[in-house]
Amino acid sequence: MSKPKTEETDEATEKGGGKKKLLLVLVVVLLAAAGGAYFFLFSGSAEAEEPVSSGTFLALEPVAVNLAGGGYLKVGVSLELTEEGAAGGHGGGGLDGAKATDLVISTFSQADPADVNAAREALKEALEQKIIEAYTEDGHALVLGIYYTEYVTQ
Repeated sequence: MSKPKTEETDEATEKGGGKKKLLLVLVVVLLAAAGGAYFFLFSGSAEAEEPVSSGTFLALEPVAVNLAGGGYLKVGVSLELTEEGAAGGHGGGGLDGAKATDLVISTFSQADPADVNAAREALKEALEQKIIEAYTEDGHALVLGIYYTEYVTQ
C-alpha cells in the first residue's frame, strides 16, 4: 500500500527545509567574514589621529618681499604648533622657522600686487599647505596652521 500524500509532503518539506537552513547559515557566515575583513582592513585608516594644537605659536620675523608685478609686501606669519611640534619634533631640538620663511618668500614673490590684495586668503591657504607639508615628519604634522601677524602692501 502507498503512503498517504500528507506524509510525502512532510518528508519533502523537511528535506527542503534542511537546504534552506544550510543556505541561511552559509549567508550568515559569509556576512560575518565580510564584516570582520572590513573591520581589520579599514578600521585603522578610519581612526587616523588628527593633530592637536598645543597652544604654542612660533612667530617668524616679518619679511619684505618684492612682488612679481612691482611693489612689495611686508608679511609676518606665526605658526601654530601641534603637541609634537611644540616638543621640538622627532629631533627634539625645537622647530626652526627658516623653511617657513623661505616658503613665504617664494610664494609671495611670484604674486602680482593685484593678487596680493584680492586673493589674500587663497595665497594664505596655499602657503599654509606648503608649510604644513614642509613641517611633517614621519607622517606627523608639526604645524597645524598659520596666521598673518603683519600684512602691508605698497
